[in-house]
Amino acid sequence: METSIKNIGVFTSGGDAPGMNAAIRSVVRTCAYHNIKCTGIYRGYEGMIKGDFIELGPRSVNNIINKGGTFLQSARCLEFKTPEGRKIAYENITKVGIDALVVIGGDGSFTGAEIFHKEYGIPCMGIPGTIDNDIYGTSNTIGYDTALNTVVEAIDKIRDTASSHNRLFFVEVMGRDVGYIALNAGIGAGAEEILIPEENIGKDHLLKSLERSSSSGKHSSIIIVAEGDKTGKNIFELKDYVEKRHPNYDIRVSVLGHMQRGGAPSCFDRVLASRSGVKAVESLLEGKTGLMVGINDNKLTLTPLEQAIKGSTEIDKELLRVNNIMSI
Repeated sequence: METSIKNIGVFTSGGDAPGMNAAIRSVVRTCAYHNIKCTGIYRGYEGMIKGDFIELGPRSVNNIINKGGTFLQSARCLEFKTPEGRKIAYENITKVGIDALVVIGGDGSFTGAEIFHKEYGIPCMGIPGTIDNDIYGTSNTIGYDTALNTVVEAIDKIRDTASSHNRLFFVEVMGRDVGYIALNAGIGAGAEEILIPEENIGKDHLLKSLERSSSSGKHSSIIIVAEGDKTGKNIFELKDYVEKRHPNYDIRVSVLGHMQRGGAPSCFDRVLASRSGVKAVESLLEGKTGLMVGINDNKLTLTPLEQAIKGSTEIDKELLRVNNIMSI
């Protein structure tokens, strides 16, 4: 494949997600397959500004496909948001011969790549890596499937103790702006109620749901709460609200937190990351730029970065209906 690109830089940015290492590995080995140099950039945009680079070859990425996190590390960089910072970054990548970039991250990472591309003409390709699954243009982001499995496994264990002690558990999962993890994991784990930012059911509805569960013979319940849900100020305030009105409930709170980001990526995420890395590199070599690799109907697609950043995702209403039926 004829191309003027000789050295592709790859980096991860924003919050880490299981499968990022698999995506880096794919980018590196696809570059090697096409006899293109690949340079890793440590800590994303910060590494560009600091000049923290490493040459990567096929053996540099041995035994990382099964590891969570990102061996190139990640960081948020305020300096890159300034024209001066981006100028330093451009000068540094030019010194080492990088003439195209693959960024693995979320919408904030893509925003930086889009601006960089417009200012300096550096060809850029995005691979969505975030557990929140909140990127427009793809049905699945790298790390989302693994996070779902992590949450379901945790809830299964919490249910064991909830059942043993007839307890009501409020379980908080990640999802500041969207409720994909909460909704899908809640259905998968058999939660009695799911609270997400997109659907503010209100405290009265929650109380009625708990009363209905109790009257139907349920002696323990699991309530999944996305961190961005507004039913209460926070999960602890919500717990206090229910406790005051139903002092007979033995209520506990479990915040799963950053454990959702960690762990070995699932097979789905490893395969998705591998396919995405190949697509990103080969798209650059074909002269394409300013695009994000996504997956829809199990086929890889390309979406303009600008559209991926500005587009909004919508919660599946059918899943909400399924949850209402399952929680009866």
